[in-house]
Amino acid sequence: MKELIVKKVNTAFEATWDEIQKSLETADWNVIDTLNWEQFDYCPLVEFRMVYSDSAFLLQYRVKEQAVRAIATNDNGPVWRDSCVEFFTTPADDGIYYNFEFNCIGTCLLSAGAARNGRESAQNSVISQIRRNPSLGRHPFAERKEETEWDITLVIPYTCLFKHPDYSPTGKTIRANFYKCGDDLTVPHFVSWNPIETPRPDFHRPEFFGIVKFEV
Repeated sequence: MKELIVKKVNTAFEATWDEIQKSLETADWNVIDTLNWEQFDYCPLVEFRMVYSDSAFLLQYRVKEQAVRAIATNDNGPVWRDSCVEFFTTPADDGIYYNFEFNCIGTCLLSAGAARNGRESAQNSVISQIRRNPSLGRHPFAERKEETEWDITLVIPYTCLFKHPDYSPTGKTIRANFYKCGDDLTVPHFVSWNPIETPRPDFHRPEFFGIVKFEV
């Protein structure tokens, strides 16, 4: 099981993107490169890095893939069909996990629950709190079948953990996994940070989340 140590930074939620970038540069890049299913053997180049503040997770992905797509424009839409990066986390010991999913133009899907089925979708008022800075802009486009490099920087306030009021990760150890997918691309792919031992692609498996420790 993989383990990630996350540093704390003194960065205001309203900080400029340049300030947020400088905070993220204090963290190492982590590779998302686990191919769990033989029938999906394409692995784009994907890395992420993460720090945290008193108010939010600061998370950045960078991707290099053979094709890119961004059709979903409405939050809580089918972003997993596009070029998509994801952060799933169980912040407490109550079995509830959150799925934060973002396509390459920053459209977000967010829900919470104890299993794949019966999940509670976040309200738009919750999702709108997430700051998103995608390098490809915010406008949709059909699949571009050309090698593309892109990145996305995210500031996710703890208020987005809407079933855990007043949450703070300081000094805590949680479970999480980080993903890259593209279900409807010409070459679909499903890649994870921590390995997943299931017969078919399934990111909604918290028993395969890795360990994330937040420094004080």
